[in-house]
Amino acid sequence: MSNAGFGIAPFALVGMLNIIYSFNKKGYEAEYWEREIAASSNNQFRFIPFNHDPYLNVNLYSRAQQLDNLYFEKHPGLVRMYADFESVIREHNATAVIVDNCPPYHPDYLRKLPIYKVLRISDGPISAYDRDFAYLHAYHLILYHSPAYSADMGMAEKLHYCGATSIHFWPMAVFNGMFDETKTEDTILNGKRDIDIIFIGTFHLGKMAFGRRCQMHGLTSWKRNLYFNFKYGFPGWIGPVAGQAYVPLYQRSKIGFNVHNRGEYSVGNYRLFELPANGVMQISDGGDYLKEFFIGSEEIVSYRNADDLIDKLRYYLVHDEERRRIALSGYCRVMRDHRIRERMHTAGELIQNGLQQKG
Repeated sequence: MSNAGFGIAPFALVGMLNIIYSFNKKGYEAEYWEREIAASSNNQFRFIPFNHDPYLNVNLYSRAQQLDNLYFEKHPGLVRMYADFESVIREHNATAVIVDNCPPYHPDYLRKLPIYKVLRISDGPISAYDRDFAYLHAYHLILYHSPAYSADMGMAEKLHYCGATSIHFWPMAVFNGMFDETKTEDTILNGKRDIDIIFIGTFHLGKMAFGRRCQMHGLTSWKRNLYFNFKYGFPGWIGPVAGQAYVPLYQRSKIGFNVHNRGEYSVGNYRLFELPANGVMQISDGGDYLKEFFIGSEEIVSYRNADDLIDKLRYYLVHDEERRRIALSGYCRVMRDHRIRERMHTAGELIQNGLQQKG
């Protein structure tokens, strides 16, 4: 796990900045991540995608202690990943790296790399103690996707409390691969929307509760499927749907509801932007934190609990003009403020500023 012979000056800041974006994705999602990260490059920043997923199963390093064990044992997949990562740094004369999705880089390894290091926290409080907080000291800049953390404090305060000195709110955004780029403000609501309610994501029993008017797709288990079919008479077995099918399903849907694992304390997932990008009116948990992304009641509708969600779903299904107005406003907001290309440029500017401060 050596990194001798890089041949670049620490924090080099000459001309265009070459920034590696390291992530772990599979299949269709990996394809559009790689394509759109690279396509976000401009005359200031060049973004180089590096998918660290193929080297070893993410479940082997989803917690910091697991990664420490792999690093100590010099796991072959980890060694190969690090060697290829270093080759990418040398090949592109990279000045910085952004690490996203379950970081695979041990802090002791990162300490040796003469580049500016950025950690993108994208899972919030659910994974914070598994890995995020354990790695803060190894990065120059921390980007967090949601201001929410707990009832005691927000994410910014928690990160400072844990010792992070340079942090910035950097929300998720919609990738072009997750909506139809040919649609416009004038056409996004055109076409037949024969699905009243939709949810695509990881299943929890609390999400399975609106009968035959709601289409649900995503990760679940046979036990949950059996329970729901037996208890509610849901029409059919529920399973995952291919990434390429998301957009066609969304384009047929009137309302999409959003559920975060800890409600308002983990708000900010990709679904938050993908629903309105496809002209779907969104009803989401998230409480007061939703205003960090959208204007409440104009671009998105919030709910407090399951009963409130059901009441609002029923209301907007019979108040079609209100639904369409909110859906269109949400679409316009995403197209203006929440697209991946612009988000990447913001990251580049933050890195540039950080390098200048480092001198």
